Amino acid sequence: MDSILLIIFISLAIASVLNIVLKKFSISHIIGYIITGIIVSHFFEFESSSSSHSSLDLIGEFGIVFLMFTIGLELSFGKLKKMKEIVFVNGTLQVLLSALVIFAMAHFVFSIALVSSVIIALAFSLSSTAIVLSYLKKSKDVVTPYGEKSVAILIFQDVAVIPVLLLISFLANDELSMGDVLLNTLISATLVIGFMFTLGKKLIGWLLHFSTNAKLEELFLGSVLSIVIGASLLAHEMGFTYSLGAFIAGMIIAETNFHVKVESDIASYKDLLLGAFFFSIGTKIDMSYFYHEFFAVLGILIVVMALKAGIIYLLIRRKSSKSDAVKTAIALCQIGEFSFAIFSLALTENILSDELGSFLILVTVLSMIVTPFMVNNIYKLASYFAKEFFESDNITPIDASQHTIICGFAVTGRVVAKELAKEGKEFVIISDNLQHVLLARERGYMAYFGHLDKAPVLESLKVEQAASVIITVTNLLTKKIICQAVKDYYPDVQLIVKIASIDEQQALEGIGITEFVHAYQETAKLLVKSSIAHNTSALKAKQETNL
Repeated sequence: MDSILLIIFISLAIASVLNIVLKKFSISHIIGYIITGIIVSHFFEFESSSSSHSSLDLIGEFGIVFLMFTIGLELSFGKLKKMKEIVFVNGTLQVLLSALVIFAMAHFVFSIALVSSVIIALAFSLSSTAIVLSYLKKSKDVVTPYGEKSVAILIFQDVAVIPVLLLISFLANDELSMGDVLLNTLISATLVIGFMFTLGKKLIGWLLHFSTNAKLEELFLGSVLSIVIGASLLAHEMGFTYSLGAFIAGMIIAETNFHVKVESDIASYKDLLLGAFFFSIGTKIDMSYFYHEFFAVLGILIVVMALKAGIIYLLIRRKSSKSDAVKTAIALCQIGEFSFAIFSLALTENILSDELGSFLILVTVLSMIVTPFMVNNIYKLASYFAKEFFESDNITPIDASQHTIICGFAVTGRVVAKELAKEGKEFVIISDNLQHVLLARERGYMAYFGHLDKAPVLESLKVEQAASVIITVTNLLTKKIICQAVKDYYPDVQLIVKIASIDEQQALEGIGITEFVHAYQETAKLLVKSSIAHNTSALKAKQETNL
């Protein structure tokens, strides 16, 4: 099996099928790529193709490069300045405290060599940006207090990866003294950063501006790839990792007007390349060794996750609620994907033994497997330790009657809430957009996070005792589902629905909706009414002037 194209074809086919299956169980695609690597290496004699192996390792390394580039895109200096306290204080304390405790355990309890213990401590102190951040964005928890704190710590961890990788390169250098290495590193870092943020910044800005004006999508994408690879090669030639150059390039672009387009254009390529990296990790896993050492791997993982969770909980609990501290600890207690990169580099530089490296990679793999289950059930897990507020559809029954229920808190929902508040009417807001819920609560309204089509939510909001239910959501299918659920729960409910067209009204007829309010028709009537009123006033004023 010597053809790299054949290996890529088989790998993509297996990964696609696996990830379709895993998606149904809410399991991260990262696991699919790792399992693909295991399958290909054990059933297709992958080890015999050393040239193909090295080629895929190189592709995998550039997956990490593009991951660091996208992280740099999200780290503009303005954003770092705004979040400096939670990023640098919480982030620094989390990494340092976790690394110190894990180092002490590795070196003094398990008698692992000093250098190896340092690498293990630093690698295990990091969490999974790929899985956690993806969950936070998908669930919209990124705007919750625990989400903001988790993101801040993840940002610092991602930045901390660079010096960790540099440290491994330093530890692998036997020719120079510590002073010489530090001096060379400082000079090289100054040159790279100085060039990138002066001449490099101008070149990047000019290249993106030129390719945008050319109105060719492929030219813009080619320019971005050139910037990432060029910056990576520059950093590598100066003795650093490829990731450092990509990270700096991302930070530079984050300060421009192109960062949103750049991030969206490379998202799919980044994920595919990152998948190649996890695939290469899977090829290095010895399943027989995993089988025999499973309980030892599981035991170490439980100990590490418990230590990290305890440290993160105590750190966040200083200035936050117990609930936020518990959820942040659960979200970040795992071992992250950058540990693979650290262990791979350490094995390449012969700093870690092959047996120890294999064991550590297995611990990280198991961590990556259990992480999606933990973050997808984070509210349920946290509820065992603290009372929850932001859990979707988990609403404490309200004590109200003859109240109005507003479904949705976009523009229309906000106007409705404002008018009801002026009239002194009691109302409650329900929305599946957590940002809207937080905004409503900031304005002093009673608002809950959930879906009005769920029976527990209908019961908790006392729909049967409500004066009316106002539906302000925009999506027609969502309106249908909500209206049908509300009418099924309580057929006599006074249901008022905002619609945007006659077609929508026809689509919703038959459900038993009390009243339709045509948004554009009502707006037009008000505009005409206002226009007539102004014309009448102007005419009267003119007549009085003539008299």
